[in-house]
Amino acid sequence: MFSLQQLFGKGDKFYDLLEASAEEAQHSVTVLGKILKQPAETTSLEDFALVRRKEKRISEEISERLVDTFVTGLEREDIEALSNALYRIPKTVEKFAERYKISAGQLKGVSFSRQADLIEKSSATLVEMVKLLRKMPPLDQVKELNDKLQYFEGEADKVVLELLAELYSGKHDALRVIILRDLYDLLEKVTDRCRDAGNVISHIVMKNS
Repeated sequence: MFSLQQLFGKGDKFYDLLEASAEEAQHSVTVLGKILKQPAETTSLEDFALVRRKEKRISEEISERLVDTFVTGLEREDIEALSNALYRIPKTVEKFAERYKISAGQLKGVSFSRQADLIEKSSATLVEMVKLLRKMPPLDQVKELNDKLQYFEGEADKVVLELLAELYSGKHDALRVIILRDLYDLLEKVTDRCRDAGNVISHIVMKNS
């Protein structure tokens, strides 16, 4: 016999899928941190492709369930918006890894450790925020976490400005400048993507508070 519990229970699956999506995004960042500690020539893109494929499958399942599920714990447009925001994180990370690998010859003496640290902190904070959605936490709690994301994003902007100032100092040839600027911009976009997802979560909680 069909029951209301079964009907409403279907909506809970979206929390599971969104949490899995956030965790895959964080996993892509973890893989990124590992490859940045190794020579670019040895970079393997398979792990990034695997994460993105998993993320895509999760995104597709969310879209399919939105069509088939009558009752959802969150509004449909909010679920879709957060799913899309989370998907962009590993996609951007993979794009950086591709450029990083083919630019190996121009990366001698370059460190991305400061950006990597901010990205790791951003992704960890984002996972925490997504997992809170299931309980629909107080707005103040979510705002505090979102403020952390905003801070990390602001710090990432400062790091990029410092790096670009050195890059434009005239010490580097034009090709190296173009390559490094592209890589710096992509890493900055990863923190931007985390911030964007955090803003979606804040919006969701604000609407439901």
